[in-house]
Amino acid sequence: MSRNLLRKTSYFKRDERGVQLVELAIVLPLLVVLFAAGAEFGRYFYEYTTLAKGARVAVRYLATAKASGDDDASAKNLVVYGNLAGTGSPIVNGLTTANVNIVRRNSTGGVITGGIPKTVTIQIINFRYTPIFDLGGLTRSSATLDIDVRPSVTMRYLLTQPPI
Repeated sequence: MSRNLLRKTSYFKRDERGVQLVELAIVLPLLVVLFAAGAEFGRYFYEYTTLAKGARVAVRYLATAKASGDDDASAKNLVVYGNLAGTGSPIVNGLTTANVNIVRRNSTGGVITGGIPKTVTIQIINFRYTPIFDLGGLTRSSATLDIDVRPSVTMRYLLTQPPI
């Protein structure tokens, strides 16, 4: 009986059917996690660069505009909607004009509220990236991509003379 069992086990040693399926079962979870991580990092950088481009356009608008409070609302609309009127859908889901902060500074770096500033800065504040895949759940860890997206753009104010 042991001889018969030995013959059967030696047959299984030589038989390679199903080995690919076992290898796939070992490698597939790792590939899924790598795919999900790559997709999430790609989405995060897309969202960050989209917000940075919107902030760059708006700060360029403010740097060439006269210093008035009316321009702030238009600049915030440029960041959020991509147009001065504030119509349409936001360029990034969940972004509002409350997430846009405008800071004007004088030549010594102090924040000013009146007069002609030296620099204009637009910051995206209190805006969180929301991932599609829960990488912490996939890897059974506390890793998460639910993080702040905070691009900031500063330009020199181009009008150095007071308006006439």
